[in-house]
Amino acid sequence: MDKFFKLSASGSNVRTELLAGVTTFLAMMYIVVVNPAILSTTGMPFSGVLTATVLVSAFSSICMGLYANNPIAMAPGMGMNAFFAFSAVKGMGVSWQVALGAVFWAGIIFLLLSIFNIRTYIVNAIPKQLRYAVAAGIGLFITLIGFIDAKFIVDNPATLISFGKLNAVTVTFALGLFVTSLLVVKHRKGALIIGIVFTTLLAVPVGRLWGDATAATGMATLVNCDFSKGLVSMPDFSLIMALDFMGALKLAAWPVIFGILFTDMFDSLSTFVGVAEAGDMIDETGEPRNIKQALIADAFGTTVSGLLGSSSATSFIESAAGVEEGGRTGLTAIVTGLLFLPFMFLSPLLQIVPSVATSCALVLVGAFMMKPVTKINWTKLDDAIPAFLAMILIPTTYSITQGIIWGFLSWTFIKVFTRKWNEITPALIVIDVFAVIFLMENDFVLLLKALF
Repeated sequence: MDKFFKLSASGSNVRTELLAGVTTFLAMMYIVVVNPAILSTTGMPFSGVLTATVLVSAFSSICMGLYANNPIAMAPGMGMNAFFAFSAVKGMGVSWQVALGAVFWAGIIFLLLSIFNIRTYIVNAIPKQLRYAVAAGIGLFITLIGFIDAKFIVDNPATLISFGKLNAVTVTFALGLFVTSLLVVKHRKGALIIGIVFTTLLAVPVGRLWGDATAATGMATLVNCDFSKGLVSMPDFSLIMALDFMGALKLAAWPVIFGILFTDMFDSLSTFVGVAEAGDMIDETGEPRNIKQALIADAFGTTVSGLLGSSSATSFIESAAGVEEGGRTGLTAIVTGLLFLPFMFLSPLLQIVPSVATSCALVLVGAFMMKPVTKINWTKLDDAIPAFLAMILIPTTYSITQGIIWGFLSWTFIKVFTRKWNEITPALIVIDVFAVIFLMENDFVLLLKALF
C-alpha cells in the first residue's frame, strides 16, 4: 500500500489518510440529502436519485484515488445539480431523461478533451476574472434557491421577489440557518449535516401541528414521521440507464451539453488548483500533481453520472478539509468514496428531511462559493464589468448558462474596443461563437433544417 500510493514519499501514512478520508466525508456528506432534494423537483424519484448520488460519489472518488492518486473526492456537484434541475429541465424545458443523456455526452466530450489535454488548454485560455465571477455567481444562485425553497423569499407581482411572511416555517428555517452557521464558524466537523438534522427535528412540529393549516397556502414543509416501513430499505436502481441517449443529441438539447461543459470545466480545474495549493501538491512544472489523470477521472465521473441517474459529478472543494488533516494521496479519496456506500440503504430515513432543512445547507454552500469574488480586480473596470455581469446574471436570470454567455461576450466586446487584443484568446473567440449560436438557438435550428 505504501508503494502503490507513495505514502512515505508524500509524507503521510495509512492512519493519517484514513482520518483525512473520514474528515472529507463529513464535510461533503450533505450532498447525499441535498442532491436528491434538488433533482427530485424535476420529477425524478428521491430514492432513485439518492442511490445514484451514492454510487456516483463512491465510484468517482475511488477512481480519482486509484488512477490519479490525489486526495480529491468527487460527488454530484452543487451548481451542476442546480443547472440540471432549474436551467435545463425547468428553464429549457427538456425532460430529465434527456438531461441525463446530456450529462453522459458531456462526459464523453470531457474524456476526449482531457485525454488530449485540450480541456486544460481551453480552461486556461478563459480569463481568470470570469472564472472567479462564474464560481461566485453559482454561489449566489444556489443561495437564492435555498431561500426560495424555504419560502423565505417569495414571488411578488409588484417587486418580482420579496420577503416571505414570518410563520412557523420561515422561523424554523432562520433558527436552523443560525445554528448551522454557528457550527460552521466554530469549524465543527460535519457542520452542514448536523445542521440539517437539527433543522429536521425542529421542523417536525411544523409539519405535525401547523402543516394542515398552512398547506393550502404552500407555506408548510411537512415532515413525514411515518416509520412503519422501517428506516432502511433496498436501494432504488430505477434511474440506472434511464437516460435518453438519442434525445440528448437533438439540437434542442445542445445548449444543455454546452452548459454542462462550461460549468464543469471551471469547477473541476479550479478545485484541483485550490486543493493542490492548500496541500502543496504541485509538481515540478508548477501544475497540480497528476493534473491530466485527475481531469480524466473527473470526466469519468461525469460520464458515469449520466448512466447512473444523477447530474454530473465534479471534484469537491470540501476535499481541502481532508488535506488539512494531512491527506496527501489517493487513499484519502478511496476512504471517502467507500463511506458513501452504506447510505444507499437509508432512503426511508433520509426522505423525511424537508426542504426547509436542506435550504440551510444551500444558503451556506452559496456563502462558501463566494470566496473567489475577492480575487476579482474591481479597480480595473474592463475586467470588473464583465465579471460583475457574469456573476449577477446567473441568479437574476435563473440560468448559469446566461451568466456565462454574457460575461464572455461583454469581456470580448470591451477588450476589442479598448484595443487590448492580447487579452482575447482564440479559444475565447470560439466560445463566443458558440454563445451567439446558443442565444440564437431557434433561428439556428431553423437554418440547419433549411440547409439539410
